[in-house]
Amino acid sequence: MSDHNGQVSATPITERVQQLTQLLAPFKKEKPLPEQPKMGFFTDTSLCIGCKACEIACKQWNQLPATTPEWTGTSYDNTQSLGATTWRHVQFIEQIERRIPHVNASDEKVLKLPLFEMDTPVPQMGMDLSALPELAGTPTGTALPFFSTDRWLMRSDVCKHCANAPCQEACPTGAIIHTEFDTVYVQQDICNGCGYCVVACPFDVIARDSEGDGQAHKCTLCYDRLKDGMKPACAKACPTDSIQFGEVEQLKRDAQERLGFLQERGLTDARLYGADDKILEGGLNSFFLLLDEPETYNLPSNPARPSNHVLPTSLGVIVTAAVMGLIGTFFFKQE
Repeated sequence: MSDHNGQVSATPITERVQQLTQLLAPFKKEKPLPEQPKMGFFTDTSLCIGCKACEIACKQWNQLPATTPEWTGTSYDNTQSLGATTWRHVQFIEQIERRIPHVNASDEKVLKLPLFEMDTPVPQMGMDLSALPELAGTPTGTALPFFSTDRWLMRSDVCKHCANAPCQEACPTGAIIHTEFDTVYVQQDICNGCGYCVVACPFDVIARDSEGDGQAHKCTLCYDRLKDGMKPACAKACPTDSIQFGEVEQLKRDAQERLGFLQERGLTDARLYGADDKILEGGLNSFFLLLDEPETYNLPSNPARPSNHVLPTSLGVIVTAAVMGLIGTFFFKQE
């Protein structure tokens, strides 16, 4: 159809097609991004010095609110755990014991010692900082009897970026995906804040921001930096290379080499956690070298995915319903 200027105008059918195309545009499936090597973290706890530089770098890069330090009275760890606004956390495990002498030296008891004690005050050196209003409530520190058996373990904890992630499996909206780097990522524009992923995670990593947008949040493995060929902020900030970033397969080879090095030098309790495919039927893209049992670091030795319990529970419900149906049928026949 031509107008009075001789130009061809769009027909009503063409206009309708254009409108329909625009309407369906958001649902159009885009081409997948080019496949990249699997990237992840290898965290060597034997090198961690507890400086918490990774925590600060993570918060700074991702513009997360600062954590208010809190004292528990049993640990020097004042940031305590991962959360919706804490995606990196340096865990302190103070394995400190106190010896209580008795009349006979052979009867000496060994008790777990809290880090703060009030019965043996330390002589005041300089001004009393705990009297300042800003530091009100800070526990009074006292001298501790350290022995050669005592040690202070540290571990920079983070999302494990499971190859077969339970949180992704539990997500009803498809908000949790694996990126082209095989990292686990939460799409905030799709997350509805249901919290299913929170209870599905066996490591207590992902959390809802109950004081903010109500959505689930966790480490993104600095996805924005990865796309630009940059290291994640935490690995960049680590001064001892305790946090190593790179291709997962190369990191696993490096981890095995480091484990052998430590065991040859007497650290026979050293072990890798999550470097094989046994954990969660696929392994972890963020794995650890530990110096003690996983439970010492608050890690489950055999993490389970919630879906493993679905079939047994469903079968129980089905069997119960069938039995009740048979009982009901029997009684109705009797009447």
